[in-house]
Amino acid sequence: MAFLRKYRVPRWACIYLIYVHLTSSVFGNIRYSIPEELELGAFVGNIAEDLGLDVKQMSERRFRIASENKGQYLTVNFKTGILHVKEKIDREQLCEQSLSCILMLQAVIENPLKIYRIEVTILDTNDNAPVFQRQEVNLEISEMTALGTAFPLQSAVDPDAGTNSVHSYQLSPNQYFTLKSQLDGRQNGIPELVLQRHLDREAEPNFGLMLTAFDGGNPRKFGTMQIKINVVDANDNAPVCQQDIYQITISENIPKDTLIVKVTATDMDESLNGEVIYSFSDHTPVKTREVFSIDSMTGEIRVAGTLDFEESDRYQISVQAKDKGSHPLEVHCNVLVTITDINDNSPEIILITTTKTIAENVSQDTVIAVLRIVDRDSKNAEDVSCRISRTIPFKLITSFDNYYALVTHGDIDREIVPEYNITITCTDNGSPPLSATETIQLQVSDINDNAPRFTQPSFVMHAAENNVIGTSIGSVTAFDPDSNQNAELSFSILHNLIHNLPVSTLVSINTVNGVIFAEQSFEQITSFEVRVKVTDAGAPPLSSTVTVNVIVVDQNDNAPVIVSPLPVKGNAIEETIPRSADPGYLVTKVTATDADSGMNAKLSYKIHQSSDESLFTIAQETGELWTIRHFTRKDSIHKKVVILVMDYGTPSLSSTVNIDVYVQDKTENASNTGMLGTIGQWKTDFKFFLMILFGATSFVLLLAIAFLSFKVCSDRYETNKVFCCWNASCFSQRNSLQGIEKASVNLQIAPKCTQAYESENLPRQFRYDPVMNDLLFLKLHDSAASMIDHKTGTCIAAKHEKTLISTNKETNYEVRGLLLNIFWAFKVKILTRTKKVHL
Repeated sequence: MAFLRKYRVPRWACIYLIYVHLTSSVFGNIRYSIPEELELGAFVGNIAEDLGLDVKQMSERRFRIASENKGQYLTVNFKTGILHVKEKIDREQLCEQSLSCILMLQAVIENPLKIYRIEVTILDTNDNAPVFQRQEVNLEISEMTALGTAFPLQSAVDPDAGTNSVHSYQLSPNQYFTLKSQLDGRQNGIPELVLQRHLDREAEPNFGLMLTAFDGGNPRKFGTMQIKINVVDANDNAPVCQQDIYQITISENIPKDTLIVKVTATDMDESLNGEVIYSFSDHTPVKTREVFSIDSMTGEIRVAGTLDFEESDRYQISVQAKDKGSHPLEVHCNVLVTITDINDNSPEIILITTTKTIAENVSQDTVIAVLRIVDRDSKNAEDVSCRISRTIPFKLITSFDNYYALVTHGDIDREIVPEYNITITCTDNGSPPLSATETIQLQVSDINDNAPRFTQPSFVMHAAENNVIGTSIGSVTAFDPDSNQNAELSFSILHNLIHNLPVSTLVSINTVNGVIFAEQSFEQITSFEVRVKVTDAGAPPLSSTVTVNVIVVDQNDNAPVIVSPLPVKGNAIEETIPRSADPGYLVTKVTATDADSGMNAKLSYKIHQSSDESLFTIAQETGELWTIRHFTRKDSIHKKVVILVMDYGTPSLSSTVNIDVYVQDKTENASNTGMLGTIGQWKTDFKFFLMILFGATSFVLLLAIAFLSFKVCSDRYETNKVFCCWNASCFSQRNSLQGIEKASVNLQIAPKCTQAYESENLPRQFRYDPVMNDLLFLKLHDSAASMIDHKTGTCIAAKHEKTLISTNKETNYEVRGLLLNIFWAFKVKILTRTKKVHL
């Protein structure tokens, strides 16, 4: 009652609300009955309770109501589950005068998917009164009209249906006419005036009647029409139709202006009273007049408009045949036209619900869309079949009647197909068949199912040894086929130790772009490895690692250092040679070292300045300074030579050494010799003493060579790498008579031997220079060899004393060659042991 007071429902509507009922069909259908013209928000039914649904789940399970009609007349309150009126329902507009007016609804709910059919019967209310098309009609009736003649009148129209439509007619009281109804297939029929008493024009030439139409509602409503009757003189024969009813069947695609029937009426009168003209009577609806036309002279009825079976499958035409007499008489005949259907409408796809986005890891049989198929040509849903492409991971399943569900069917990978355009094609079974298509655009959302990958299996970077701190030495790149945050990458360096130092003290990395920076200067490191990790921002995050090999490139930052000979006093080195020295005499050997590596440590020697350019030459690779001619009496006893040592770096670095060469005559040599042997018995037996000393030394050295040869032969594999140097081609006699050219290549290491040493991973501080060691070992006129730092060239301890050596060059070279062989044997063994230690 509170509902009735709130919406002020009329008393006549209360009767229908009392009988609102709910029934459930075997297919889960629900039926409601409501009167028309209810106010907005009026109660229809508790659909949540009727369907057995929890009100709280209606919103979560996407409950919705879809109407098969164009309007959305009803809606659901998700808080209460009440179905109520959204728009006013006019039964006459919705169903015209159909006896049954049902509003079809579909209730759709997901998870799991269920579809319910809801039938809402719209009950008619008597809200319309009968209405005549014309408020006044004029009839001319001859006084010769026979008793019992019937005159059809215009029917009243009431948009209501059933008992609320036109129920009866009433004629105002008179003595000439009575009223009867002629049934025409409708409930109320056509009212007709029936003449019961002869007319007398002279007595009463005209009079008026009132026709009243009543409906069957409660309370009853009515409409009136004035009938004016003029009594005319005799035209005593009316036309007569050959058939009272013509029944015609035609197809809806019949062309315009096609003759469908010819109505014929005859009149026994002559002249104008016997000529008949045809027209549509007042009983023919306006819509029918738009579709058909009639020839007034011949009675031929033709198609004038477009026929559509889906709009109307039957037409009733009332034809009036009237003569041309001064007081024309008329007769009415009916034409019933039945329209047959053709396949002229494609199926219609109506999307009930659809999803725009799905995740790529969605489960099988997930509902993407629910659709309904409608074909106006067919009332059976089985006459329409729908399909989609078989190459996509989706399928169509039939729920019931003409409903389909589009569900997932197969694996979905966004990295392969990020978007689907699903085209649904529905085809009817007509001839020819017609189709309709609907495309659903579906976006695939990303999940973090791909780990980032580096663009290379490993990276190699080069850094200068004297690099600036903070300088970029290279970058690593990676990619992730995922999208959005799942493809946002960050780089990091895995913790490890490099030369007992944390890797973070050597390099760092930009977490965004993968650029690697030096955190210190690489001076003592030749190469190292770094493990880089890339991680995405997904949940959970995925990662991968790669090895970065950093190679430190040597820079020419160290100049050559002169290690021998070293000056005793001052900045110059003093050397003496006899004036009788032949061309090719070895004056001295300059030895230098370079702390760099590669080409930056390769050295070349040349004479930078010389007081006599025609007297000396130097071996470019070994640094040996030789004479190139005999001394003459004109040559001065003091010669000055400046030796330049250069590396092959870019730019090249160099060092110089000054050598003062003093030329001694024979008398000077004798006097110099006398400095060592002027005391006692050394004065007479000096040469004999030297011969005994050299012989004893040679014997000891032979024993040492034999012992070392036995030890070296015990390891054939190792000696094969080094005994290549024990070839006569490795050495040449210092006293070669070929002069400067042979002397400059003296004491060089054979190529195979050089390769064997260079292939070993020896420490960088160990650098073998055969010329330097040869010179240090063989300078008998110097004191014990100095302790020299090969990187800086600094002398740790050196005590040099000038001694006089015999001018006998044959004896001197023999001793030096013997000592050199012993030195090489020791050197091979030392290198072999050193290699084992480093391996």
